[in-house]
Order: sequence, then C-alpha cells, then structure tokens
Amino acid sequence: MAQGSYFVPATAKWPIVGTVGMFIMMIGAANWVNNGPTGPWFFAAGSAIVILMCFGWFADVIRESQGGLYNSAVDASFRQGMIWFIFSEVMFFAAFFGALFYARVLSVPWLGGAGTGAMTNELLWPGFEAAWPTHGPAELGGAFQTIPGFGLPLLNTMILLTSGITLTLAHWALKRSQRGLLVFWLFATIGLGVVFLFIQGYEYVHAYRDLGLTLGSGIYGSTFFMLTGFHGIHVTLGAIMLLVIAIRCVRGHFTKKNHFGFEACAWYWHFVDVVWLALFIFVYVI
Repeated sequence: MAQGSYFVPATAKWPIVGTVGMFIMMIGAANWVNNGPTGPWFFAAGSAIVILMCFGWFADVIRESQGGLYNSAVDASFRQGMIWFIFSEVMFFAAFFGALFYARVLSVPWLGGAGTGAMTNELLWPGFEAAWPTHGPAELGGAFQTIPGFGLPLLNTMILLTSGITLTLAHWALKRSQRGLLVFWLFATIGLGVVFLFIQGYEYVHAYRDLGLTLGSGIYGSTFFMLTGFHGIHVTLGAIMLLVIAIRCVRGHFTKKNHFGFEACAWYWHFVDVVWLALFIFVYVI
C-alpha cells in the first residue's frame, strides 16, 4: 500500500519461511559435521526452503517494481540496504583475512621461538621451524604442496577481471538503451564466472588428489580453503543473480533511468572481483 510518498509493502510470509529454512539448515549442518545420519537430509530440506523463499520474495519485489509502486525514496532505501549488505560481506572476509594474518605473522613465528615464545618452542616443539606455509607443529594432515600463484590462479584472476569489464560494458549498453549489447555482455559475464568456477573446481581436485593439500592440512589448508571456498560460493551466487538480471533484460525489464536491480548485482560482482585480487595476492603470491 502507498503511505504518503513511500511504498509500504503488505504483510509478507517470506521472512518466517526463510527463518524456518535457515533453522533447519543449522540443525542439519550440526548433525552432518557430527556424522549424524539425518544431517544431509535436514540440510538439503532447509536449503530448498531458503531457495523457495528467495524465488518467492524476489518475485514479489520484481512485480512491485514493474507495477510502478517504487519511487525515488524507495530507490534510496534499496541503495542504502545494498551498501550495508556489501559492508557486512567486507567484514565477513575481513575476519578470514584477519585469521590468515594472525596465524602467519603472529602465531607461527611465536611457535617458532620468536619473542616470548622461546620457552614454548624449546619445551614443546623444539624442532618446529616458523616457515610459511605450514601445517603447524603437529603436522596436521601430513605433507602437502602449495599451488603456484602464477599458473591457474593467475589465469582465474584474469578471467574474473575480464568479467568485471564485460559487466561494465553491459551497464553502458543499458544506459544507452542498447538491449542487444546489454544481453550479450551480461551472458558473457556469466560465462566467464562459470569458467572461473570450473577452473577453481579443477584446482581443488588437483590439490586433494595430487598435492595432499586438504581442508585438514593444518592452518594453511584451513585458511586456504575457507578463503577460496567462500569466495567461490560468492561467485556462484553472483552468477545466479546476474542470470536472473539477464533473463529480466531479455523480457524488457529495466530502463536507462530505472535499473537499480542491475546496479545492485553489478556492485556485488565488482566486490567479488576486489576480494579475489586481495585473495590472489595474500594467499597465492605472498
């Protein structure tokens, strides 16, 4: 309903549906990691409910937008909401980068005898050398090899940076009302994202099968897979978001003056690009 100059949506069922889905996912995940027999089933059921919520809720928002119910005030609130969402994602990755920094710069040297850790090193792990990468003094997960940065990771970096360019070209086409070029560059961006994920999947198989590098390979393995894995999940979500936007563009949605849905996904995709650059430098290269 309209209230003054601001659109106030009717009561929606989707928040409670999403809450139920995430609660079931949490139960399933906890059961799964503890080798419970019903864990995968609960997790899958919760995931399905969350996906249903996403489709239903966004369908309602799209219908409201196409129905002309939103004005500049609503547009501003959407922009503020997306900015805060991306900020929360920045803090999410900052936590994992912080863990990498703490382990590499502070913990590992201390275990190797630096500073006040000399007695700890001599008494508990006299043979431990503070060299990175490491699986710690207990050598968790056994011996492993790292993935060279200037190989597949560099290729993936170029692919993801190129996808940022193609998305910018799509944005320019939208501003010029060039619908054909808009759709072409959008699908090119999605294709590059899929190629990125395929290469990352191949890299994971190579790491587990040939290099002995797993999630259980001490602090290096856990930080490596947590950072690259969560980034891969974000690329997957971004590609799905862009696919929905591309389908909407094919159906004639968005104009050169009214296309925040496109812009929001573009912001997210560029954020994912920047995170990968930091990840490539601090995880693969340095």
